[in-house]
Amino acid sequence: MTPENRAAYWSANLRLLIVLLAIWFLVSYGCGILLVDVLNAVSVGGYKLGFWFAQQGSMYTFLVLIFVYAVRMGQLDKKFGVHED
Repeated sequence: MTPENRAAYWSANLRLLIVLLAIWFLVSYGCGILLVDVLNAVSVGGYKLGFWFAQQGSMYTFLVLIFVYAVRMGQLDKKFGVHED
């Protein structure tokens, strides 16, 4: 792998990480703490939506983001020729 490809691969990896971590931050901190009063006006399954995001939503979001990261990294690996067969 050339130094240019290595730098491009690392840059793509960091961009993906920043986007996914920003989504997780917005869901966990934004919806679970900052917007809790607004979200508590909505009820889901008998629980206020703000409470649900604080207790469950950020964990579910984190699990989904793990799978998204794995799939996207597999695609990046193939694109840059560093995938495992």
